[in-house]
This record gives sequence, C-alpha cells and structure tokens, in this order.
Amino acid sequence: MAKESVVNNWGGPFGAVIARDGDIVARGQNRVLLTGDPTAHAEIETIRKAVAVLNSEAPSIPQDRQNEATLQLVPRPEGSVDSLPERAKMLMGREIYISGAPGPMCMSAIYWARLDAVRFASDLAATSSTGFDDAFQYEDFTRPLTERRIKVEQFRPDLGAEAYASCTGKQDRHPC
Repeated sequence: MAKESVVNNWGGPFGAVIARDGDIVARGQNRVLLTGDPTAHAEIETIRKAVAVLNSEAPSIPQDRQNEATLQLVPRPEGSVDSLPERAKMLMGREIYISGAPGPMCMSAIYWARLDAVRFASDLAATSSTGFDDAFQYEDFTRPLTERRIKVEQFRPDLGAEAYASCTGKQDRHPC
C-alpha cells in the first residue's frame, strides 16, 4: 500500500493496517496528493476506516446505542491521570501497523483512538531522508505558545464558555 501510494502519486510512502488478534480491521494509505487534504495520512485514513467498519450506524449513532462498538464506555485504566472515571472504548484491543513511524498529528490520533500498540517499519530518521521530517513540529510543541512558528493565542474565551458549560453540565453526557 505504501508503494502504491507513491507509484500512483497519491502521497508519501505510507501505508497502515489496524488489526485485532491478527485479523485486519482496516487498511489505509497516504492520500494527501490524491485528495488535497493535509490530514489524509495513512494512519488517519486507517483509523477512519476502522471506525466506519465498527460503527455501522455512523455518523448518527442513536443515543440508546452509544454503548456499542467504539462508543462503549469502559473504566479508565488503572494509574491513568484521566479526570473521568470512564471513557469511550474507541479502538482499544487493536494495534496499528505502519510503514513509517507516526508523526505528531498521527500519533495524537492514535492516542485519541486508544489503540493498544503502534508497530512501524521505518524510523523517523529514515522517514526524514525521504523528505518527510516532523522534527520542527516536535521542537515547536515544547515552546511556549508565544514563541511558536505559527501565531497561537487565546481569543475571546467568553465565546466558548457557554458551550463548555453546556457540555460539563449535561446529565446524559457520553465522554469520548
């Protein structure tokens, strides 16, 4: 899949699969050049496909069925710093296999997807040698917001306050 992405000019040399107990749930590959979507990395594409397979009623799962598939609530893992006692299961119990080590965006998605493990073929140095280098992002994330390469600042916190209050006060809130 990684080679196919390059040969067809869809994107970089990246392919991924998500599996559970040796069975492949979803496959994906880099499609940035095919779609023009900078988030169409192999890992993101594969996570989206896995969720679509596991949530047949998406995108609007009825509230009475949210505790099925990836939205099933599970207790937070022992030792977790999570402030909530339970979260949606997402892709727990599954692993992702990737042709290259994930960059910052994809690694964040992997955390949010709650995958159990990441296995990759090429490391960050090998990936960098192909022209895909995320080192500057890792460095930038360690800087204070005021010193980042992209201007980052809080703007009108009052605009989000009502929505946030609505979320935290919701009695039937389903934590993701």
